[in-house]
Amino acid sequence: MILKRFFEESLAHASYLVGCPGAGEALVIDPGRDVGLYLDAAASEGLKIAAVSETHIHADLLSGSRELTARTGARLYLSDEGDADWKYAVDRESWSVGNGEIVLVHDGDEIAVGSVRIQVRHTPGHTPEHISFILTDCGTSPDPAMVFTGDFVFVGDVGRPDLLENAAGIKGTMEPSARSLFDSLTKFKKLPSHLLLWPAHGAGSACGKSLGGVPVSTLGYEMRSNWALRAASREEFVREVLSGQPEPPTYFATMKRMNKEGPALLSTGAAPAQIEQFPRDAKIVDIRVPHEFARRHAPGSTNHPLYKNFVNWAGWLLPYDRDLHLISDSSDDVKEAVRRLSLIGLDRVVSWSGPEILDQMPETESYHQGSFKDGISSDSVLLDVRNRAEWEEGHVPGAVHIPLGYLGGRLAELPRSRTIAVYCQSGGRSPIAASVLQAAGVRDVIDLEDGFEGYSRLKR
Repeated sequence: MILKRFFEESLAHASYLVGCPGAGEALVIDPGRDVGLYLDAAASEGLKIAAVSETHIHADLLSGSRELTARTGARLYLSDEGDADWKYAVDRESWSVGNGEIVLVHDGDEIAVGSVRIQVRHTPGHTPEHISFILTDCGTSPDPAMVFTGDFVFVGDVGRPDLLENAAGIKGTMEPSARSLFDSLTKFKKLPSHLLLWPAHGAGSACGKSLGGVPVSTLGYEMRSNWALRAASREEFVREVLSGQPEPPTYFATMKRMNKEGPALLSTGAAPAQIEQFPRDAKIVDIRVPHEFARRHAPGSTNHPLYKNFVNWAGWLLPYDRDLHLISDSSDDVKEAVRRLSLIGLDRVVSWSGPEILDQMPETESYHQGSFKDGISSDSVLLDVRNRAEWEEGHVPGAVHIPLGYLGGRLAELPRSRTIAVYCQSGGRSPIAASVLQAAGVRDVIDLEDGFEGYSRLKR
């Protein structure tokens, strides 16, 4: 048996290719949208991708299952568990997968790839339709060897049960989902403790609150170390799993809908054109580093530097219903930005230009970058764009708190006639916030680059 793990750092997403060399076939589990990774890996091992599957309807990324199935003609296995209110809408034309066949699976069903056997196990809680895959390499041993847990069990944590309510908007599902998750865990703990546990996300994902950074664990170790598998009662578990969860990004609702109904195929898209002038009223996304953007940028543009959290804030803040036009110093950065945006379905990147396009504009804008060390004018409005947990742990007295992801919808809470000095924890989010403020017409903006960490150092 061959096992390959793929990790998309920008989403903290893990996916897997399981191959049987004797049969020349492979199965891909929880693929992301960049399906070239799996095609290249299979080709390098002399394998044909014969099957594709996923553990559930994902919220934080756009599934690559339909794309990969359409390109390979593989059989696509999707969960038919859950209730009528929440399951794959595979009866719709949008789920067409070319020559591939869609097979709906249930608890106890089996997927075969040569001598590798995958047993489907219904593990609801994170979502009603969630399934896990117990793998047995029959050519080696009749005993199961590992389990692909998707967003059911992570290293050190479990999948959050609140997303169906807080992201997809299905009210009244949070607590019942938490109770269902506890019941799934109770059954899961009866499996052999030696099973290797391969989850679909790692540290940095918003699909849980304290995911570990280790790529693999065992069920036995998680039963000793994972808080959720050690909970003494259902009531204790429900209370703990629903407390302290991070705010779900607004784009999670879009991902849930698109993954439920059938993601668009990438193969029909065209690369963005390099142009010398943007159309009027273009939505301009400047992916240069913050210092360059602060010094000079296009009116109405927002700054999304190509850092690790690029996809997260793009999903929070960029529109899905408009064409996007990029400004970048590098064509390679444009290519990478387009790839990452596609991971969450922001496919409408139609053009790009270098910063020289600013010379063609009748006017440009800028904002000041300062620090707490430099001092803040008493007339300024101090804006904290960190998340709720960070704010509750400590903040600057008198500051206004609006988390970055919600800033665009709460601009009315800020005065336009005063300077707005914006800070985050260490300077990564505040430049994005400064650009959102200026794009909305707030002219006098200061980005406090040292963030709350700088303020805390001054107070020691």
